[in-house]
Amino acid sequence: MKFTHRIMALFHLRGQQSGPIVLMAAAALVMPAVTSWGEPHRAHLSEDLEQRLSAGDGAETRVILTATQARVDAVAARHGARVVTRLSTGAVLSVPAGALAPLAADLDVDQLSSDQIVRSHMAVTDPAIGADLVQSGGWGGTGLNGAGVGVAVIDSGVSMVPELRGRITVNVDFTKSGSAIDRFGHGTHIAGIIGSSPTYAGDVTGVAPAVRIINLKVLNDKGEGYASAVIAAIDYAIANRAKFGIKVLNLSLGAPVVQRYADDPLDQAVERAYRAGLIVVAAAGNNGRTSDGRALFGAIASPGNSPYAITVGALNTKQTVFRSDDVLATYSSKGPTRFDHLVKPDLVAPGNRITSLLAPNALIAQQYPEKVIGTGANAKLELSGTSMAAAVVSGAAALLAQKVALTPAAARALLQLGSSELAGTGLLASGAGSLNVMASVAMLAGHGRAVTQTKIAGQIVPTGGRLFAPSGTALAKDTAAVLGNNALWGDTVVWADTVVWADTVVWADTVVWADTVVWADTVVWADTVVWADTVVWADTVVWPDTVVWADFAIWGDTAVWGDTVVWADTVVWADTVVWADTVVWADTVVWADSVVWGD
Repeated sequence: MKFTHRIMALFHLRGQQSGPIVLMAAAALVMPAVTSWGEPHRAHLSEDLEQRLSAGDGAETRVILTATQARVDAVAARHGARVVTRLSTGAVLSVPAGALAPLAADLDVDQLSSDQIVRSHMAVTDPAIGADLVQSGGWGGTGLNGAGVGVAVIDSGVSMVPELRGRITVNVDFTKSGSAIDRFGHGTHIAGIIGSSPTYAGDVTGVAPAVRIINLKVLNDKGEGYASAVIAAIDYAIANRAKFGIKVLNLSLGAPVVQRYADDPLDQAVERAYRAGLIVVAAAGNNGRTSDGRALFGAIASPGNSPYAITVGALNTKQTVFRSDDVLATYSSKGPTRFDHLVKPDLVAPGNRITSLLAPNALIAQQYPEKVIGTGANAKLELSGTSMAAAVVSGAAALLAQKVALTPAAARALLQLGSSELAGTGLLASGAGSLNVMASVAMLAGHGRAVTQTKIAGQIVPTGGRLFAPSGTALAKDTAAVLGNNALWGDTVVWADTVVWADTVVWADTVVWADTVVWADTVVWADTVVWADTVVWADTVVWPDTVVWADFAIWGDTAVWGDTVVWADTVVWADTVVWADTVVWADTVVWADSVVWGD
């Protein structure tokens, strides 16, 4: 069967423009601020400063004080602070060690903000996932940079730019355009996220800045191509994996899911790559919300619907290195997968407003000039999407592959178990959680011993210890073998089968559950699945009041998996629920107004 379904690069361009930054300063008061009797005054602090004080960090720091120049001088004199830079609304103060707390208690100080280091967003991404610590050896071992690891970038091509010079191992064109040069701009941007190595001050640094790039062009100059070209590229990577040292495949592209993964030729190619020992990373898609802004479930793209791909959703890091303010990007596609109903994505990574390399004369830059940062040879491109998030994970996988020759199942386990739970989302939105490559490398170095937390950007970051794989697949068997060899992986392992939209139980008109699923702190692995007293979609129930399921054909606006499904604010399950050939519910189950059992 000839398969010519169109695929597209997965990056998000809607709603990215930000408005002008407006600085508003209130008129200075003549008298100092007054607090109520008995309450000590405390200035409002930016979160990072608050965290520093809470942690007892009294080191010298730079802060921004908004006040008149006269008040700035008076405050600085009282606390031994030095005026570094005067601003129209105040000044930057260098606060000596131990003086931050007294400064915050000064009645003349209403607000203090840290003078943060502003970098290109890729420079934020590396510290946010711990990659900078892995590169420098800050995880407790030799620094890793991806040297010797080949990453196949299956995309719109990769152009020769200084930051990739000498590391593009091969260029192959599968679009029949006669050139593997990137005229669209997406592939070069992806390659930069994975492995850019700075040549000038201010250049971006990729997650694995010494990897070799295998440039396999499958998308045309408009960012479109055919699945058959992607399949050919995957097969090329499999055939030449030893010759070029290919360990990782990056697929920042996708198409609507139109069949079960076992029947999809593109997914079959992904499985071939997996069985050949290649780590396949795929974008989840950018269809996580409807046109009117509601959360949309069930719109994972192909080949991200394959259980053999590590499917990645996108985080919005708010352009800070601090993980505490990270949220799921609203456009990031959510699971389950269509037809097979697998739990996806597998994890999430930074994907919003990522600054990376700009291919010369790229069409994206011409179409969206507001995405270009800088000018001339120093110009870079800022894009958002699960494409970018997938590239971040591909770079992380390359760091792991440099350390040890890993099976794809082991790499997936490390990446998932090292991730941190993303609050307020759940497995169908964020999978195992937010990528923490430092934790994953530490687990690898410890031969599978659990790593419960790491320190990133001065914050303690706990690991979620979650892992899932569909039963009955080679991935599940391989993952079980990995866990069997390393008994101390994480505190909680979640095995998830199909998120079960099948034949057995019906409620709220047409929503169907059946077969097998595990959402519990207790590990359940068998044909029989036990639901705990509390529903734990990632420990907390995170379904919105209205759940909208995707229409695969139009990616969003119409719900076709039943009418609108309404979940109560509190979900009540029986004490024990057993799913098998026959569905048995104990005690009382509260769902919709009426519950319909059977076919």
